[in-house]
Amino acid sequence: MRFAGGDFINPATGGTARAVVAAAAVIRNVRRFSWVIYGPPLGLLYIYGNSADLFQGVAADLPIGQMISMTDKRLTPIAASLPSTIPFIAPETMEAQRGAPFKARLGANEMSFGPSPKATKAMQESLSGIWKYGVPENEPLRSALAEHHQIEAEAITIGEGIDGLLGILVRLYVGAGDAVVTSDGSYPTFNYHVAAAGGALHKVPYMGDFEDPKALIAKAKEVGAKLVYLSNPNNPMGSTHSAQTVQDMIDAVPHGCLMVLDEAYCEFADQSTRPALNTADKRVIRFRTFSKAYGLAGARIGYGISHPEIVSGFDKIRNHFGVNRVGQAGAHAALADQTYLNETLVHVGKARARIAQIAQDNGLIPLPSATNFVTIDCGKDGAFARSLVAALAQRGIFIRMPAAAPLDRCIRVSIGLPAEVEMFAAALPLALQDCGA
Repeated sequence: MRFAGGDFINPATGGTARAVVAAAAVIRNVRRFSWVIYGPPLGLLYIYGNSADLFQGVAADLPIGQMISMTDKRLTPIAASLPSTIPFIAPETMEAQRGAPFKARLGANEMSFGPSPKATKAMQESLSGIWKYGVPENEPLRSALAEHHQIEAEAITIGEGIDGLLGILVRLYVGAGDAVVTSDGSYPTFNYHVAAAGGALHKVPYMGDFEDPKALIAKAKEVGAKLVYLSNPNNPMGSTHSAQTVQDMIDAVPHGCLMVLDEAYCEFADQSTRPALNTADKRVIRFRTFSKAYGLAGARIGYGISHPEIVSGFDKIRNHFGVNRVGQAGAHAALADQTYLNETLVHVGKARARIAQIAQDNGLIPLPSATNFVTIDCGKDGAFARSLVAALAQRGIFIRMPAAAPLDRCIRVSIGLPAEVEMFAAALPLALQDCGA
């Protein structure tokens, strides 16, 4: 199929095209490794993907503007086949495009209650030494984490958030054509890294509102996967599996495959959802972060836990000065202040309950959540949910929603300060009216 601007199918790689479309709907990677970010009133938006897939994605009702293809022959074939895109558009960018700030920032699953005051103080005090590089061994944070989890420090690697660590993991294990398995609609940044490595991404559907561990393992065995990814608790649905279910999945990981267990939200969930840490097990690597419960998303500190042999591989290719001094100081102090963490978790629980009540008051269905957000079933299709996200944005409320059907019948509302949550409460019935509900 030819579009305005030419045929951009690369015979060697399948090629990639970008369509500029009206502010009708979405940014969506139809090769299915990116998130969905919704448009109005943001002006022109973009859809990325292979040309053939792109036609299927926008053919019926999205006016196509201009097509742009990657033409720099100096790029590797894999890089040339990828879109120049960022999986997430920042709310700050959206604010600039709409010409006004959001009243309530409830879309990025951040901890609006902020970090421990002790962490803030430690970061402020560390600024006098900002002229120094960070400590490449990530001490004393690494030792503090080892003591906190009662494991050896050699079983811990620290990086620039879970996102950065996922990128290193994929570079270590995935080459061109290697199979990787995940769920259709789960956290997209993992897929982003797999695509950059040229891996073959295989997706299995959710089982209701849950990722399906048995289906993930079955697919991993079928395709000979190098990696199989599970988030527990899950983003974007907020659901969680029991520790035994997760352990059963670990025990079923096929030979030659590594399970990637993303536990970014684990502090919000009951302890019964977490298998015991076993650093002697080479079948799984577990990732955790200071971005969520500890309120340090901007500091970019995450860590991985696995067998020391697996962890040592990260030192081969990681950015050794990637974790900055200020972030290291803040994370170390935040970890030490478990009292503040526990107090914050109480606030999160209250905010979740209030958001759930707001949803029910408006005839919507809040799903059970073990995270710092509430996913709300709108009872309709993805088009309706997209229009609701846009209508709320028009009223100054920033939220997001799942990408893949049937999960995209939902919207996702992050916890916020009480005043922000009440702004959502006031805007939701009006936004529903805007959408004809």
